[in-house]
Amino acid sequence: MQSIFHLAFHVRDLDGARRFYGDVLGCAEGRSTDTWVDFDFFGHQVSLHLGEPFATARTGRVGDTMVPMPHFGLALALPDWQALAERLQAANTDFVLPPQVRFEGQPGEQWTMFFCDPFGNPIEVKGFRSLATVYDK
Repeated sequence: MQSIFHLAFHVRDLDGARRFYGDVLGCAEGRSTDTWVDFDFFGHQVSLHLGEPFATARTGRVGDTMVPMPHFGLALALPDWQALAERLQAANTDFVLPPQVRFEGQPGEQWTMFFCDPFGNPIEVKGFRSLATVYDK
């Protein structure tokens, strides 16, 4: 069964959301109204609605690092992850967790970066040498 993941969440300003998701992340804009806008988030649909974003806190322990919870994100092939990391760095993104490798040499080795959209919604982007290893134990 093939599917596209859909996530809807709040942002405070649609024009600011367009700048970040469209211009910085490079996501194509889809349908919109005066209260929401859809984006193609790397092959998945995010719907950004006007409202107050959800509360987050650094309560998720991954190794020795506390990460924002809840958060959403995606897993990319490593070359795509590297290109996105460079794009975000060029945009002077304020990283919660800068681009780095974790679990190096172990099953599940991955590159990761955490950042927030302009409204405080945390996003994690992981990179893998092969997406076939995402679920390796």
